[in-house]
Amino acid sequence: MLKRCGITNVRSRKEDIILSERQNQILKLIVEQYIKTINPVGSKCLSETLDISSATIRNEMMELEQLGLLEKTHTSSGRIPSEKGYRYYVDNLMEAKDITGEDMLKLQTVFKNSSLQLNDVILESMEIISSMTNYTSVVLGEAAANNKLKKIELVPLENKAIIIIITDLGIVQNQTIEINNMDIDEIKKTIDLLNGLLVGTPINEVNSKLELEIKPIIGNYIKQHEMLYDTFYHAFENFSNKYQSHFTGKTRFLSLPEFDNVEKIKNIMEKFDDKQLINNIRSTDDGIEIYIGAENNIDPDLAVITTKCIINGIPETIAIFGPKRMEYDRIIAMLNYIREKTEER
Repeated sequence: MLKRCGITNVRSRKEDIILSERQNQILKLIVEQYIKTINPVGSKCLSETLDISSATIRNEMMELEQLGLLEKTHTSSGRIPSEKGYRYYVDNLMEAKDITGEDMLKLQTVFKNSSLQLNDVILESMEIISSMTNYTSVVLGEAAANNKLKKIELVPLENKAIIIIITDLGIVQNQTIEINNMDIDEIKKTIDLLNGLLVGTPINEVNSKLELEIKPIIGNYIKQHEMLYDTFYHAFENFSNKYQSHFTGKTRFLSLPEFDNVEKIKNIMEKFDDKQLINNIRSTDDGIEIYIGAENNIDPDLAVITTKCIINGIPETIAIFGPKRMEYDRIIAMLNYIREKTEER
């Protein structure tokens, strides 16, 4: 089953637990019903579904609780999955699922938009997933420090021009600028100056070099130096920001019932702002990785699903953050679809 889902769990704390077929059925139903309803599941409900007596189901639920796979709440006689129960479900019971027609249609629209660069397609896809699920997503791009400027090019258009920034790792970023009040020859001279002085500079250091080395001398060569300096400064600033962590729906999950505690919310927000901690979730595998509760080192009530996409030859990590009762099969189906379409583009 894991093979069909394309899942790997490098931080899994999997234990050797052997359940009967009936116990597997009961646990699977409890997990899936709790994911949908966030209500504890009782024996009566399961009895009607499985056509087994409530007494028998209660005995099985007690055994599953003793194994640490279920927990009993104080407010109900029903059971809910434990962290260990979710892990067992993901590793052994979850069935591979095709992406739904509705989810595919929304993501398909983005991938068919030929005007979007692949990086922007991924970011738009994460926005769609976040808005449909109320989960938080993050794209961990290649660190800007790992990309060095190789070349700046210019494509003049009517009343506009496209600045093309190319790195040594093959990353290409385009930015369209208005040139109504600019002399095209001045722009070309600026590009020649920047290529002569900035090639080989890490992308995240370009603006510092512009400020300290280019700004003091550009007026000696370029008449419209102030306008052109600002234009290129902003172009590199945008480029550098593209290769940092990009959160989408950072606070959307707060609408979910699990996250109604102010201290918990504050703690999670602080963790999201910890760049080193977030960078540690980078995917190292070619499949899907799932970190549940304590496995993710962010919050015991969160689950994190990650995967790796190759964009312009560079690996980037996509991560989805949600509650432990996350719709694991649905998220996996959407991430597999994004990976597949990314490879095709």
